[in-house]
Amino acid sequence: MSFVIRLQWFFKQRWVHYLLAITLMSGVSLLSTIPPKMIGTTIDHVKNGNLTLDDLTRTVLTLIGLALLFYVMTYIWLTTLFGNAILVERLLRGRLLTHLTKMKPGFFQRNSTGQLMALATNDILAIGQTTGYGVMTIVNTLVGSTVVITMMVTYTDYRLMLAALIPLPFLAVVINMLGQRIRKRFIAAQTSFGKMNDHALESISGIRVIRSYVQEDHDLAAFDHVTSDVMNKNKKVSILNALFQPLISLIVGISFTIGIGYGSYLVLHHELSLGQLISFNIYLGMLIWPMISFGEFINVLQRGSASADRLDNALSQQPDIQDIDNPIQLGDSIASIEMKKLTFTYPTATQPSLQNISFRLERGQTLGIVGRTGSGKSTLLKQLLRQYAVEPNTLLIEDIPIEQIAMDQMKSFIAYVPQEHMLLSRSIRDNIALGKPQATDEEIAKAIEMASFTQDIASMPDGLATIVGENGVMLSGGQKQRVAIARALLIDAEILLLDDSLSAVDARTESRILHQVRMERAGRTTFITTHRLSAVSHANWILVLDEGRIIEEGTHEELMLLGGWYKEQWERQQMEASLEE
Repeated sequence: MSFVIRLQWFFKQRWVHYLLAITLMSGVSLLSTIPPKMIGTTIDHVKNGNLTLDDLTRTVLTLIGLALLFYVMTYIWLTTLFGNAILVERLLRGRLLTHLTKMKPGFFQRNSTGQLMALATNDILAIGQTTGYGVMTIVNTLVGSTVVITMMVTYTDYRLMLAALIPLPFLAVVINMLGQRIRKRFIAAQTSFGKMNDHALESISGIRVIRSYVQEDHDLAAFDHVTSDVMNKNKKVSILNALFQPLISLIVGISFTIGIGYGSYLVLHHELSLGQLISFNIYLGMLIWPMISFGEFINVLQRGSASADRLDNALSQQPDIQDIDNPIQLGDSIASIEMKKLTFTYPTATQPSLQNISFRLERGQTLGIVGRTGSGKSTLLKQLLRQYAVEPNTLLIEDIPIEQIAMDQMKSFIAYVPQEHMLLSRSIRDNIALGKPQATDEEIAKAIEMASFTQDIASMPDGLATIVGENGVMLSGGQKQRVAIARALLIDAEILLLDDSLSAVDARTESRILHQVRMERAGRTTFITTHRLSAVSHANWILVLDEGRIIEEGTHEELMLLGGWYKEQWERQQMEASLEE
């Protein structure tokens, strides 16, 4: 019942199609009771010697007509019912992907990629089977068994029917016990399948590192252990599944034994005709599929219910950050960005990553953020992306707390170039135009020029149509960075966030890119985090972070006069650059 409640939105949406399929299935079950009765009547006529050619011809033609009618009706309800199953799979996958795009990093820390892939494949497939095959089996069980038992009572003998059905209650008890165990084992198998997905993803994405450290055998052994666990847990599910058919066959066989034995006794005592006995056994044979359907229904329902629980658990998780009621809508530009003693701690951390960060940046200015590795530079930029909740009134956009601003509008103001670049296995053009698919060739060429990537494209055999491979495997680190920079520059956002995105290019290329950014983005706000201080020497204001705190701040000239960490690093990097030249 819980499964129906979870998917009631779909059943309400498609109730006409389900009504049509169930009506046709019921019609087939009702009409299928006619042939056994006709066969029994014909046998009685043969035994009594009063069968005529016209009666036989009429019976044969009726059976042929019923067979054709069964074919048409079955074709319609099969395509209708299983079409619904395919549709619900598509809708659920769409819902899941839509939900994932709204989730924040905390959600993906709680749910691994492998588990989410298992949801999108095995679990949704199990739910689809329940809405299709499961509905078919329960209708066949309820309607088919009811119709057949009714014909047994009305056309044959109720005593024979009661005697033959004595073993069937035991079947219901056994199937219920097996169904509960299947549910538990299926959940365990799905969890194990998710872990296998995780391992496969890690191995494929890190294959270069694995090979460079000659760990292929170790990784294969670990993967073999994971796949063995998946196999063993699925074997346990299969063992229980395999018990359904033999148990059903055993109990139905006992029913046949009782039916033939007791029925023959009634025929010998002239309480039942031979034709009625044959019809009864045909009806009893027709009960085999409803009984099998009941077992299959319990099996499919337990799988579908377990998968629905897993999917519902994922979909019920809400984003860590949501818009307030009636959020404030800003204009077309952002006049200022300010942090007031902002302190931030990651959900799983015990120590704050940022402490008492304060600055104010006016429109058109550039903020440089430098410091040691792990000092909180990237974390500071992520506050503008609203990936995590911040303390109220500590991050202001045009003097308005960011938590009061619509998230979609805030995202539309920002172009973000992260440290780890996500490239699609498509052409360079498609990757650059990801944020602006309708961009013209001139706009793309301009973004490429600003990212100092024009010469690289000219040297590629297919130019902009060159396929970069999975996650840009065909490109170097510097080329990946420049594709990502061109992608961000193409949308010409109000705020540009460059998160150490020039680390893989040489100093001259970096200088050209930054010069283009300053020229083309005059009047727009830019944030730059970097380890190479020359990238922020032109910035209007520079923050030096250490363990999440601002230890120095000012312009390049002011920081040089302070004689602290910034000056020391600047002189060291300038000396290294001169030695390289």
